[in-house]
Amino acid sequence: MKQCWRWFGPEDSVKLSDLHQVGVEGIVTAIHAIPPGKAWGAQAIVDRQSILSAGGYRWDVVESLPVSEEIKTQSGLMSGHIAAYKTSLRALAQANIETVCYNFMPILDWTRTSLRAPQSHGGAAMLFDLIDFAVFDLHILERRGAAEDYVDALRAAAFERFSQMSGGDKTILQRNITAGLPGANDSWSLADVRRLLNSYKGITTERLRANLVDFLSEVAPLAETLGMRLCCHPDDPPFSLLGLPRVMSSSADYSAVLNAVDLPANGATLCTGSLGVSPSFDGPEFVKKHGPRIHFAHLRNTKRLASLMSDKPNFFEAPHLDGDTDMVGTVHALMVEQDRRKAEGRADWKIPMRPDHGQELLSDLGGHSTPGYPLIGRMRGLAELRGVMAAYRPSLGTQNCGEY
Repeated sequence: MKQCWRWFGPEDSVKLSDLHQVGVEGIVTAIHAIPPGKAWGAQAIVDRQSILSAGGYRWDVVESLPVSEEIKTQSGLMSGHIAAYKTSLRALAQANIETVCYNFMPILDWTRTSLRAPQSHGGAAMLFDLIDFAVFDLHILERRGAAEDYVDALRAAAFERFSQMSGGDKTILQRNITAGLPGANDSWSLADVRRLLNSYKGITTERLRANLVDFLSEVAPLAETLGMRLCCHPDDPPFSLLGLPRVMSSSADYSAVLNAVDLPANGATLCTGSLGVSPSFDGPEFVKKHGPRIHFAHLRNTKRLASLMSDKPNFFEAPHLDGDTDMVGTVHALMVEQDRRKAEGRADWKIPMRPDHGQELLSDLGGHSTPGYPLIGRMRGLAELRGVMAAYRPSLGTQNCGEY
């Protein structure tokens, strides 16, 4: 697989020149300054490519070209936003960028309650704690009807924790959830969240999935014509938050959406950490089922922890080979898929991947590294994943698979 790295642009604390020492082969990035619903202009794309080229890289994957809330809810300026999305795709294709990752999560992008939870080895990791989230939902956001989403024991635990929190603790929790994590498309205030929640009234899981299919029916044929690949990132975490529907949380969800718009350009981003929060996730089986449509892989691991609601576990970002996902089996299944594509003669046989997230280790510590995207933690992850790839052998033979 092509070993890529997520880079957040010139403001990123990690320098492109340093990534050659790490063994990085390609870059995943986006133009984060352009808000959802606005078109990416050709000059902005060329400017970013020029920076990457000067650093010795090309732009391999766009992550993300954001889908606006108006598109998700089919409201307001939806038509103009879809037109802008198409304009962006044409501009990216003109720049020879072929792979575009996006997500269809309502309001909140990926969600954690702690960005730097201490680990027993001395490092830190991002964490989702359901009691903390309930504190935010019930007592900070004060969402109408929120109490119905939590069992009695959880409501009681959330009230007790909230009563013991300082004003600073509450501010940090709110910021962690609403202010936007690295790579998130939006940063919301409490008023924004309440307003947006109102826009989702009456939107069920079935309706949101239909809206996603409608969106893809508009943009996937264009992507197909342009020779591009769209790949939807799964919900993170893969269960409902704030009473909102989720539509890309399981292999069955992907089957429904990929079959509804059955074009090669309509594909999947396999994120082993997001999907792996669900106990039912089987990484190797996901690859076997959806392999031809997997256009991009986020290889990271999460470890589930017990919570007061079994369908909404707590979890933290684990080392890449130590969480609940069978990472070795999943990576080898991806390598088998690559072999199949290569034998088939597909030009896109080599799957771009990146070591997603990472624990803060060593010089990452101290609060100066980007939450979820530390240098040392991701270096460790990439090294481990590279070892798994190097150990792969095709099923019919004993020689190394060569280029991977």
